Amino acid sequence: MFTPNDRATLRAQLLEHAKSDPRITAAAITGSAAANAEDQWSDIDLAFAHTGPLDPLLTNWTDKMYKVHNAIRHTDLQFGPWLYRVFLLKNTLQVDLAFVPADEFRALSPTFKLQFGQANQPAPQPEPQPEPLIGMAWLYALHVRGAIARNKPWLGEHMLTGMRNQLLSLLCLRHGLTTAHGKGIDQLPTKIKTSLEPTLPTALTTPELTRAFRATTEALCREVDEPLAHTLHDLIRP
Repeated sequence: MFTPNDRATLRAQLLEHAKSDPRITAAAITGSAAANAEDQWSDIDLAFAHTGPLDPLLTNWTDKMYKVHNAIRHTDLQFGPWLYRVFLLKNTLQVDLAFVPADEFRALSPTFKLQFGQANQPAPQPEPQPEPLIGMAWLYALHVRGAIARNKPWLGEHMLTGMRNQLLSLLCLRHGLTTAHGKGIDQLPTKIKTSLEPTLPTALTTPELTRAFRATTEALCREVDEPLAHTLHDLIRP
């Protein structure tokens, strides 16, 4: 298990390495460290502006993470022009290294603390909209109903979890909280979180999945327009 000192030491080493790499023109700390909100479980988030082709740069940095810093696995996430290479270290520390061409290097959120080089002006990010969340919620609801009817409890639970997650994101949006990766859920009012506890099934049985599905559907109906709520109620009528 890593310690906060391990994390701070590695972050400083990676920033020094970035300064010495002529292909990297700027770097920023992002995530919780940029907001002075780290705790024992926080990971490392760094963003790098680069010039030239990305592939050899990624290869060099990846080799270093494995050979020097004890990485055991990595995975990639793409967000527009940004490539996020996420590493898991042997000591369980997560290290997110984001690479973007220098002309696209800019803050994507308030948690961006420039360490060296220059950043472009922040670009306004589109505000989350409720309709895609509502749309995915009712799609999941249809599949929950079908899975329960076909006696496929694991599929039913999977779809019910997806439905609940869309509902939670919708509630976060309504309360001005982030909808990304469930990070706003725990900040919802206690009354709302308590009211949603019945949406969690306690067993993979038809009666229990049906009960949790009913609770989730009723909660969703309180957040959507009347025509959709009327149709969703048909899904849970005996």
